[in-house]
Amino acid sequence: MQTHDPQWTVRSAAIDDGRAAELEESVADEDRTRSDSGAGDAPPDGPARRGPRAVTAGQTRTALRRVARARQRRRWAVEGVVVLVCLVALISYVSSRSDPDSDGHQAGPGGVPAGVARSTGLPAVDGRTGEAGPALPGLRPRQRPPSPEPTPSASAPAPPPVSPESSPVLSVSRGEMPAEVDLTAVGTRDWMHWGEHGGNSTVRKRSGSGEIIDGGGAGTRVGWDGNQEYVRWSDGSPDRSTNGSSNGIYTCGAGNGFTLAVAGSGEPRTVQLYGGIWMARGRLKARLSTGGPASTAVLEDPYNSQSAQFTIRFTLPKGARLLLTWTVEKTFTPHCGNVGLQAVAVR
Repeated sequence: MQTHDPQWTVRSAAIDDGRAAELEESVADEDRTRSDSGAGDAPPDGPARRGPRAVTAGQTRTALRRVARARQRRRWAVEGVVVLVCLVALISYVSSRSDPDSDGHQAGPGGVPAGVARSTGLPAVDGRTGEAGPALPGLRPRQRPPSPEPTPSASAPAPPPVSPESSPVLSVSRGEMPAEVDLTAVGTRDWMHWGEHGGNSTVRKRSGSGEIIDGGGAGTRVGWDGNQEYVRWSDGSPDRSTNGSSNGIYTCGAGNGFTLAVAGSGEPRTVQLYGGIWMARGRLKARLSTGGPASTAVLEDPYNSQSAQFTIRFTLPKGARLLLTWTVEKTFTPHCGNVGLQAVAVR
């Protein structure tokens, strides 16, 4: 048979009495709150009496639910008031920013302040500048349409004609020398022949222009009468004419040769130079006194002699010169490898 501890029974009763007291106090607080709100309905002879209430477990849970719902309603009310205040403040701010009369000006027709002209939308009229022009519909803010391409002129001015004096021309070519050359026919403006009476003798066109200039050159000039090609003339000085001459001059050793010049006249000119080599390599170099690149031609024979006709075409203004050098670039024998010169003609 089970027995009960008297002390255990007393402690359990005390705990139950304490819980009931807490619940009774919570319900009493809520009742006092309600009685305070309805104090105006109390009878004039004094406050309403409250009798002791019996607290049960079901009533305690109901009271707690009412308290929780009341607190939830108060929290929702506070949050709603805060949201409403923020919304009102935002609307007030937006209205103040978009109000055209917020700066104190009186608005005229169309929302434009009185005394201010309506904007035309053009930067130049509004005092605003922009290289790209006004914005167009459909473009993002600050975006501008591309600038139009410049319209080409209907007729571009033709460049001025190039005069011969402003465009120097120079070319050099080499060909085989004819067996017989008529200097009178080839050199219609001027011609010059070397070696008729020795290494230092010359014959010129009697009434020529004098455009051919003998500038000397390095090395000793030696007369020679064994050229295979012949030249003749009928308007020379001091020798008036000859039916055929094989005479000429030469100079030996690398680096030696002849220096010549032809004066410019502003018109296209053609120069024929008749020369040769013996067991050597000769180089003809042509350049303009006005500057620019040089033009060259080479004649070479390591074993024998060879002759050639060099053709130089040029255009130079008056006062300028065509400069020619005909020199030994390399010798193939220790016995006077050389370059030779017979005649020069200009037409």
